[in-house]
Amino acid sequence: MRLSQRLPASNFVNKRRPPDLPQWGSMIRVREAREEDVGWIREIFLAVYGTDYPHRELYDELWLKRSVFTDDALILVAEDTDSGRVVGTASVLFDFGAHSDLVGEFGRLAVHPDYRRIQVGKLLMDKRLEAIKNRLHVGLVVARTVHPYAQRISLAQGFIATGFLPLKHFFRYRESFALLARYFGDALALRRNNPRIIPEAYSLANLVMNQPPLRPDFIVDEDSASYPTGGDYRLEQLQAEGYPALLRIERGRVRNREIFGPMRLDYGFFKLQARQTNYFLARSGSQIVGAVGYTMDPVEHTVRVFELIALADDVVRFLLAELERKCRDEMGIEYIEIDVSAYAPRMQRTLLELNFLPVAYVPAMVFYQVERLDIVKMVRLNKFQDLGLLGLTEPVQAVADVVMRGFSTCIIAPRMAQAIKEVPLFHGMNTEQATRLAGVCAVRNVWAGERLFAEHDPADRLYLVLQGQVTINNGGSSSRIIGTVHTGETCGEVSLLSARPHSATATAKDHVEVAELLRRDLEDLIRRRPDIGVIIYRNLAVGLGDKLLRSSVCKRDEGRGEAESASLTSESVLHRT
Repeated sequence: MRLSQRLPASNFVNKRRPPDLPQWGSMIRVREAREEDVGWIREIFLAVYGTDYPHRELYDELWLKRSVFTDDALILVAEDTDSGRVVGTASVLFDFGAHSDLVGEFGRLAVHPDYRRIQVGKLLMDKRLEAIKNRLHVGLVVARTVHPYAQRISLAQGFIATGFLPLKHFFRYRESFALLARYFGDALALRRNNPRIIPEAYSLANLVMNQPPLRPDFIVDEDSASYPTGGDYRLEQLQAEGYPALLRIERGRVRNREIFGPMRLDYGFFKLQARQTNYFLARSGSQIVGAVGYTMDPVEHTVRVFELIALADDVVRFLLAELERKCRDEMGIEYIEIDVSAYAPRMQRTLLELNFLPVAYVPAMVFYQVERLDIVKMVRLNKFQDLGLLGLTEPVQAVADVVMRGFSTCIIAPRMAQAIKEVPLFHGMNTEQATRLAGVCAVRNVWAGERLFAEHDPADRLYLVLQGQVTINNGGSSSRIIGTVHTGETCGEVSLLSARPHSATATAKDHVEVAELLRRDLEDLIRRRPDIGVIIYRNLAVGLGDKLLRSSVCKRDEGRGEAESASLTSESVLHRT
């Protein structure tokens, strides 16, 4: 028995099924799992996940029996008391973080298909919360996104959306997951304030921290450089003889930890082996100068980094770069995940340069020394593919939009860098400034004949045409083309200069790829980087002048006369575009 007392009698709840469903029983009780429930739990997993589920241990009764008895997990079952049948199961995993972190993952919640639509899942979630509220500071839900059920249940129970993990787990195919968190006890009272995050994590952190009971207090760090390259090091796997030397290195493990996970070197070499953890060592000559620890799932082709130890700054960069290279080129890893301290902008910047991107911001995730620290979860996808159909709740959708914008930007980053010399919007920007601007853009494909915006639509964004042409029509019954926006040019500038609706219609002439820049994102960027704002508004003014000149020439060629051409003021052109 892992709880101080059994779940109370209030776990007996009347749940009458709708008349169109079989009457299997009207009384559902939630209790802790026992050994005799293992067969029922296996049957539920088979019914829910199918026979081709890649994690075969779920169907192994010996593995399930160990799960029932381990102190690292709480397993609950929902029982139909009329028939004695176990119809649902849910778990809480207490080894999600380090043993002292008081973090638990609300694991698989599965309800037999015969018992769906009578809120068995909600009842299991209620009882999980009741059972662990005095055992955890932070509860996490990693919810599937192929349907919204787990998201809805979690949000209704006070969890907040903190992340979107693209293509994290492999079932029949790779699926994306939502990350949600809820806080208990003194979790937020112990939280260290004023995290320092890189600008690329700002939008996600701001979205998360504006959800009650949180409030934004982070500092955007524009200046911290990444860890440097250099040094003559070689990489090797940790063996038992190297363990004592590695333990003596304090930097990165005790004094200033920047990467967190469920294990640490000081847990003991044999315990690390039992948990199937690995370390790559960095050597300089015969001396061990650092190591990076990770766990690997060969079924899902994923790696999670949980610790970094280094004697020098350039060792940090060497270890992370070599791990990333081995995962990509030798180990067949598709998804790499690292929890980074939100107070370590140098580490965040280094990982960003290695193409890791922020996918979650979790306040008070880690208990370190005497306080709880926020983390930025960063992910590298070595095999990017279509996400497929998603069933997202509104809060999760908002987080997913921010996260996936980062991946879209990463994909087009090389093209955006080249556009510095070719696109008028970037004229005068250095590489760093253009990269920051690209970081707040989202890429969108528009097909021939499809509208970017129509006359009278609200104007809230600017479009940068990366490929193709867009025609501008004046609308109305006698619609005619008044201009064309080519590759490397912008349209919708009025959205950045006024709040008036569009007074013209923009339509893709052929297949068009555009980068969208929302007004709110631009305002946030300029508030932090006024130097970028000065360049953007100067270039927008030049671009509008060029369009005015082209429109005047077009009207003259149509035979409307020089006088009518002169009457086309800059203000009217601005409103039409």
